[in-house]
Amino acid sequence: MSAAEIVLAVLFAALTAYALLGGADFGGGFWDLFAGTGQRATARRGLIEHTLGPVWEANHVWLIFVLVLLWSGFPPVFAAIASTAYIPLTFAALGIIGRGAGFAFRKVSIEYGHQRLYGATFAFSSVATPFFLGTVAGGIASGRIPPGIAGGNVLTSWLNPTSIATGALAVGASAYLAAVFLTRDAQRHAPDLLPDFRRYATSAGIAVGILAAAGLLVVRLDSPGLSAALWRGPALALILLSIASGLASLALIYARQYVAVRVTAGLAAAAVLWAWGAAQHPVLLLPDTTVDTVAAHPAVLHALLSSTVIGAAVLLPSLWWLFTLFQRQAPRRQ
Repeated sequence: MSAAEIVLAVLFAALTAYALLGGADFGGGFWDLFAGTGQRATARRGLIEHTLGPVWEANHVWLIFVLVLLWSGFPPVFAAIASTAYIPLTFAALGIIGRGAGFAFRKVSIEYGHQRLYGATFAFSSVATPFFLGTVAGGIASGRIPPGIAGGNVLTSWLNPTSIATGALAVGASAYLAAVFLTRDAQRHAPDLLPDFRRYATSAGIAVGILAAAGLLVVRLDSPGLSAALWRGPALALILLSIASGLASLALIYARQYVAVRVTAGLAAAAVLWAWGAAQHPVLLLPDTTVDTVAAHPAVLHALLSSTVIGAAVLLPSLWWLFTLFQRQAPRRQ
């Protein structure tokens, strides 16, 4: 395996980590938006706040890592995406800023009106951000973000059927992952809320299955080349893995196996991402921009890999310790 392929594999692993951990982070905001009103709604938001405590900022490390690897390892691809899809990327960046500010300020606000304003900012941004990031992925997958500086249409590159379907799936998957993770937290810290989040996880799992099936139909009609690639070879195996993992997740929720379902739910979501990568590999930008043709100089790739190993030795134990410390604490009940 070449250095370029290894960098691409590391990049995709980081993208998977952001999709799962960051996705659950955004999904927490989704359920915050629909938590309702009253004392029970306050308790639900308290549990969501407790769950997001260690990850609402830390998860963006993965996004920054992905951007740095893409920029340094495959500069022409980074330039093409950033110059064509700058509108949804800007909206996503504003959403990340808005949800972070809303989450932080709501926590320290004492006036009810301010709490509602900051809470709404946090919740709406949590839904908008994964949607816009999903539209960019859809634009890349459907070939609407071609190589070159601003080579694609700045509107139709992300306002198209495949991008809209991908954005909706990203929001749904985020909500599903968050609900699954919250069932275990409710079991440990707020058993009275467990039926609520168990119901959320079940309904979200069914909804995501429907969105995924609809998305495959949309891709078939809108991007026949991508559709054909998804239904053969490793991509097909990964799609089947995602379906099997999703069904297993619903069964585990029904059986009240809230630890095991975290694994199967994460696998169901990750397999969709991997299927896209397998279907498009070794092409990074359609129709024919391959890994080897746009990779940086080998010296740069080797430096990236070396610094990644050193950084992982520091980052991964730190993140594990951060999650462990926060999960030991009981949520604040209001």
